[in-house]
Amino acid sequence: MSQQRQRTKATSRSRRLNEALPRRRRLAGREEKSAARREAILAAALDEFSARGFAATWLDDVARRAGVAKGTIYLLFADKEALFHDLVRTKLGPLMSSLDQMRAIDRPIRSLLEQFADMLASILGTRRREVAYLVISEGARFPQLAEFYYREVIERGMTALRAVLERAIDRGEIPNGALAHFPQLVVAPGILAIIWASLFDRFHHLDADAMIRTHIEILLGQRSAS
Repeated sequence: MSQQRQRTKATSRSRRLNEALPRRRRLAGREEKSAARREAILAAALDEFSARGFAATWLDDVARRAGVAKGTIYLLFADKEALFHDLVRTKLGPLMSSLDQMRAIDRPIRSLLEQFADMLASILGTRRREVAYLVISEGARFPQLAEFYYREVIERGMTALRAVLERAIDRGEIPNGALAHFPQLVVAPGILAIIWASLFDRFHHLDADAMIRTHIEILLGQRSAS
């Protein structure tokens, strides 16, 4: 191939790349804008669900609070229930993934439960708590929401915890082997803290982190002085 043809080919390739660059930038900009809209809709939905409950929340109100057209919501979510589902996945899905990963971590049970306490604290200290409380307060009237939450959060969490507890029992790290049959006991202080923070904290503040860590001491026995 002559040098002239090589230069022509290189120039043509450079031109194509330069022409494609603005398209990629426009695509990236649209994706960022779409992600920002989705985040605004989810935040507005949580505001509306928390203030009004699931039944009394209308997508018109969510759209108005998010600053988008109602049609924009339907481009992203089939209906109000799908919006709630995505809210659960977005807020609590990463935490469930972290809990799944705990099963593969070979560390003493006390260390793992302390890590779990940190995870609970991350729920209590953010708006994730509001998502969990919505299910507690609305689940009886909307069993389909409770079932979805059970499959996405509760069942995954209990399965991971049970595996971690069984391994610890086999190692002799837990004094009472029955705990593996009731992993709910590990989570119980977190549920209490969610309810307390939502209903009673304005009357009396509960130090949820200290309570959860005290619960670990009760389950495992006090940490040895050595």
